[in-house]
Amino acid sequence: MDEFTEYIASLDGPVRDAVEHVRARALELVPDAEEGMSYGMAALRYRGSPLVSARATAKHIGLYPFSPPAIDALAPDLAGFSTSKGTIRFAPDDPLPDGVLDRLILFRRDEIDAMRAR
Repeated sequence: MDEFTEYIASLDGPVRDAVEHVRARALELVPDAEEGMSYGMAALRYRGSPLVSARATAKHIGLYPFSPPAIDALAPDLAGFSTSKGTIRFAPDDPLPDGVLDRLILFRRDEIDAMRAR
């Protein structure tokens, strides 16, 4: 099933473009990722674990790497963005820079690989 693609198709304009950008970057960096569900939201999954999701709200887009350590590791690069234990919030007109987004996705991929190697 293409849960993430279907979710993105339900969005409009700049919000849709911003969420699609997250999905596209993740698939470019982790081509083995597959669409699915995690924690009740459309997401990309890698090796059976949630990799990343992005979800639009009324006030922002939430980026979910499903990894508090990933957010902690990139904290210096996330200055200016609202974060919590599991979420990075951004506006469609002020997205995460690609370099930060890429490092976040690759951190999570590597975290999953390490977990599966045990």
